Amino acid sequence: MSAQGPLQWDVARQTALMAATQGTNEHNVDPQRRIAVESLAAVAHMHATEVTGQEIRNLGKLEVVGRATWVNLTLDAWKPYFESLARALSGAPDDTTPDDDTTDPMMKMLSSMSKMIAPSMLGMSVGTLVGRLAVNTFGQFDLPLPREPHDKLVIVIGNVDGFADEWSIPRDDMTMWALTHELVSSAVFGVDHLRDAIRQMVIHFAEGFRPNPGALSDGIGQLDVSSGDPMKILDSLLSDPTVLLGAQRSSAQDRIAPSLDAAVAAIVGYIDHCVDRASARILGDGSRIAEAVRRRRVSQSADRVFVERLLGIDLTTERVAIAHQFVAGVIERAGEEGLAQLLDRPGNLPTPAEIVAPGLWLARLEGRS
Repeated sequence: MSAQGPLQWDVARQTALMAATQGTNEHNVDPQRRIAVESLAAVAHMHATEVTGQEIRNLGKLEVVGRATWVNLTLDAWKPYFESLARALSGAPDDTTPDDDTTDPMMKMLSSMSKMIAPSMLGMSVGTLVGRLAVNTFGQFDLPLPREPHDKLVIVIGNVDGFADEWSIPRDDMTMWALTHELVSSAVFGVDHLRDAIRQMVIHFAEGFRPNPGALSDGIGQLDVSSGDPMKILDSLLSDPTVLLGAQRSSAQDRIAPSLDAAVAAIVGYIDHCVDRASARILGDGSRIAEAVRRRRVSQSADRVFVERLLGIDLTTERVAIAHQFVAGVIERAGEEGLAQLLDRPGNLPTPAEIVAPGLWLARLEGRS
């Protein structure tokens, strides 16, 4: 089972594609729809470049795709994060892991079984996460995670059109908003030092897990079997990847998390602000679309739990509110030029203390200049 190392990528890909397409054959993107999206992208590109002040050169690399293609691209792009997690979980258990049940034959058997099936279980968990995200994602950056290659643009047009229809939004307006978000996000993560900083923090967070062989047996013991529904019971177990994978959060992760939360919040706030500015120019008022999208972003609890627990990306309602308050506070004190400093040079991402006190952040940057 471990021929592919600590993570079975074939299992991950098969699981993700099944979850994304729900077992059906996905149709190719309509060529006329693709051409229409490419035409809208030129307009979105101009405004995204103006509001971010960044040169966005990757318009020619726009891909208008379906869910299956997004799955394949995302598994490749996020491979460094999940491989870091897999390496951490394949190591020796932490010395602090409870060892009280090692004399119990049943516990020993479950622990041994957990180690044997771990690569497949991790593949299933990663595949489930990516597949679930593919059902709703508009592009590459619904989750603010750096990707390689970082100069690619991707739009999952079926999801964009489906969301537009659900909310009675004109399809072209929704597509323009999604393109603007993709372009602004690409501009932000096109900044080398910022992209590297976030990538390293996420990798360090994933590397911080410690294997806990007793987690699976503990999780089974805590399952609610009162429903009598085997699938519901199984889903309860699968909903917590740290239990399924035998992953124990460490003190190292507790130290990393506040800095990662602050950095991600600042980036989310900056991207949302720039998208709002650009869409106001293009659409007149994109606030209705933005509100609908952001409400969906914080309501996808199952997906968010997977991401937060495995990669440390926390997009709760509270965290997003902090992000927007930080941006508003910076603009109130220093205007758009003050906010643009976020991308200027290494070390400009806010600390945990600064994300809730933008004046402190501005004061620190002023002291560096």
